[in-house]
Amino acid sequence: MSHTAPMVVVGNPDSRRVGAFRAAAHAAGLPVRVLPWHQLAAGDVSLPDGAQVRVDSPGEDAEVDRLLRGADRPLAHGEISGGAAWYAGLRAALARLTAAAQRAGATLLNDPTDIATMFDKRACQRRLTAARVAQPAALDAVPADWAALRAALADAGWARAFVKPVHGSSASGVLALHLAGDRAQAVTSVEAADDGRLYNSLRVRTYRTEREVASIVDRLAPDGLLVQRWFPKAGLHGRVFDLRVLVIAGEPGHVVVRSSDGPLTNLHLGNRRGDPAAVRAVLGPQRWSAALAECVRAARCFTGSPHVGVDLMIGSDWRRYAVAEVNAFGDLLPGVYDTAGRDSYAAQLHAMRTGRAAHWRASAGLGRAA
Repeated sequence: MSHTAPMVVVGNPDSRRVGAFRAAAHAAGLPVRVLPWHQLAAGDVSLPDGAQVRVDSPGEDAEVDRLLRGADRPLAHGEISGGAAWYAGLRAALARLTAAAQRAGATLLNDPTDIATMFDKRACQRRLTAARVAQPAALDAVPADWAALRAALADAGWARAFVKPVHGSSASGVLALHLAGDRAQAVTSVEAADDGRLYNSLRVRTYRTEREVASIVDRLAPDGLLVQRWFPKAGLHGRVFDLRVLVIAGEPGHVVVRSSDGPLTNLHLGNRRGDPAAVRAVLGPQRWSAALAECVRAARCFTGSPHVGVDLMIGSDWRRYAVAEVNAFGDLLPGVYDTAGRDSYAAQLHAMRTGRAAHWRASAGLGRAA
């Protein structure tokens, strides 16, 4: 990383993510400019000559969301709608950023193709499958509605599955589905309003009738679904858990245990952090190393990205594991440090300064204006 090249962060200026990265950069003596996602979502942008450009999340900004969806109105807080349109807008914005980087001779530190792939769960699943990364089985067909989903699950012989909006994040729209004969039950953070609109709530609830479940699936399906077979997760102290592992330039240095008394482990849903040392103690050094190595294998599918957040499930037998998700912006991990005492953002800057990030990208043949 050149110390003279200007650093630009594409992000929402008031977000926690941008604030945390700027604080780490300031501590490292590195000035940072912010290119607001609002500007990129609205149209063409320009970059300083030779800039190093980091792309951060466009999330948690209603106006950015509206611009990416190309919609006349912003969504109500938490409303789930227009995922396919949002994704098309994201890809168009990343294409404009790539063109701006080419004009300025700038370096994009996150490969836009990687970002786009990680925000398409089916495309991400295919890339992981090609690399033989362990993950839950998935339906080949894309169900167009509840009837098609029910028929596909019956054909596959699956009584339990996770149904995920293909362009969703933060468990928005995810259903943990259980079928038993003519009955259907779904555990989800989706709140179904009386007018038929869906909202991502912070409260997990259970829908116990097929009519309720079918109504939700029929609303989500037009924007695309990924359906994965249920992977029974390990439990500790009476709670199931999975791991968020941040892989920076091939190093899995930050680990968060997400524990829950239900199938959805995302921490913003009121779940708790567990103790990585306790998980490691049960797994033992060899299986712990193997689990982290699988996260690195998943990250190697995205070597154009200096960091990815890998969600890893440990099987209920404590011997198997499977990658549930790979996240382009999975580095917001407050209070989590590597063995050198660096938080996730300081560790990323360290990888840039030492050349590890550039070496990681070079393994994919990526350079300027990737």
